[in-house]
Amino acid sequence: MRSSWFAMLLAVVAGVPAAASGPSPGVMMARYTFNGRAIVDASGRGHTLSVISGHGGEVRSVVHGQGMALAFPARCATPVCPHVALQTPTSADLNPGTRDIAYGADVLLLPGQTSKGQNIVQKGYSTTSSQWKLQIDGAAGRPSCVLVDDKKPAIRMITSAVSVADGRWHALACRRAGTLLTVLVDGVARGSTAVPAKLSVSNERPLSIGGKGAFADNDQFNGALDNVWVEIG
Repeated sequence: MRSSWFAMLLAVVAGVPAAASGPSPGVMMARYTFNGRAIVDASGRGHTLSVISGHGGEVRSVVHGQGMALAFPARCATPVCPHVALQTPTSADLNPGTRDIAYGADVLLLPGQTSKGQNIVQKGYSTTSSQWKLQIDGAAGRPSCVLVDDKKPAIRMITSAVSVADGRWHALACRRAGTLLTVLVDGVARGSTAVPAKLSVSNERPLSIGGKGAFADNDQFNGALDNVWVEIG
């Protein structure tokens, strides 16, 4: 099952890179192209990623356009599944507080690889700290953006009107500008919602890509990712 999924992924992963996600509001704080051997931060701010895994979980380099991307484990329905995520050390400068923030990634997800929830990039947890997050929601495979305040932990979320689980590359972005949170797919706004002006995201959690961690309930991403980025200001 796993080898079949990976063969399908390789058949489509070498296509043209997704469209740019449009202008974003601030200073580049972290950026990952996955083209080198080490998972370094191309922004120059030193947020180098480490691979954390469980039950044989791993990421694999695959061709994407003129560069490389990372493929994560396929969807797994057995009691024990591979889990893997990429994480930075705790980084205070990735906390936007009440400032504007934009973040996103290029994503490839096959139609048969959706689940109830798959995390692309996040900082913090919704139940134990504040949070910003980009994820893929549900069997329909629609991206969503999440903000959770550090004092009032209600989840603020906007879900895209369109799916991206079609076996093609898509550029996804979340953008908080003042009191508006917007989800973009291939540079087009596909939904927005109001957020409080005083909503603040600040926590001591690491930046995580592809899942919350290496534990069982990690909201594992089951496709390929490239060009992950975060801008603040």
